[in-house]
Amino acid sequence: MIVSAALRALPQIFHPAARIVLVKSLGLTLLLFAVFGVGLWWALHAFFAWMGWGGAGGGVVEAAAATLIALATAWLLFRAVAIAVLGLFGDAVVEAVEGESYPLAAARAKPVSTARGVRLALRSVARTIGWNLVALPFYIALLVTGVGTVLLLLAVNAYLLGRDLADMVEARHPDLAPIPKPARMAMGFVSALLFLVPVANLLAPIWSAAMAVHVLHGRKGKADG
Repeated sequence: MIVSAALRALPQIFHPAARIVLVKSLGLTLLLFAVFGVGLWWALHAFFAWMGWGGAGGGVVEAAAATLIALATAWLLFRAVAIAVLGLFGDAVVEAVEGESYPLAAARAKPVSTARGVRLALRSVARTIGWNLVALPFYIALLVTGVGTVLLLLAVNAYLLGRDLADMVEARHPDLAPIPKPARMAMGFVSALLFLVPVANLLAPIWSAAMAVHVLHGRKGKADG
């Protein structure tokens, strides 16, 4: 069911509403990481000055350290942050996919308010930070295995993404039974894999949201009209 949902969702990521949300969410995600990088550089500059390390070449070291930390953070958190940001605009994508594939469900849906979208996004960020902080020592310890860190990161992101995507689509349909946990995990796993593929990772937030719509409504075995 998950693979079928992902394949059905692929052409719908080019829906006009989805394209607009893609530009907004991707732009805001990249802006957040850029602001983080600048703030990190400023913090390192202040720390180096306080330690008296601001001599010749200090600026280069600060910039290099800030760049490496920012890249590592982006690699670790880009998936979850992108989905959290999508939560601010994702209702438009969900609405477009439902209207095209499940018109009866779309007619019954309750639009997600901006305030609720912000709450969903903040909860997503809190979960992301919390779970990754818990997993961080294991990420480091598993570096010696070569693949252990990537596999654990994939598992953590599968759980986080599955829950975030389910929350996003279920918010419009409180009358429907929630997506079962195994399906959430499978959906999150497929989404996490999409984020690992170059180019596809830029489309992954929208693609994943569209896929979640099909997972929620596809359990009935056919489209609503």
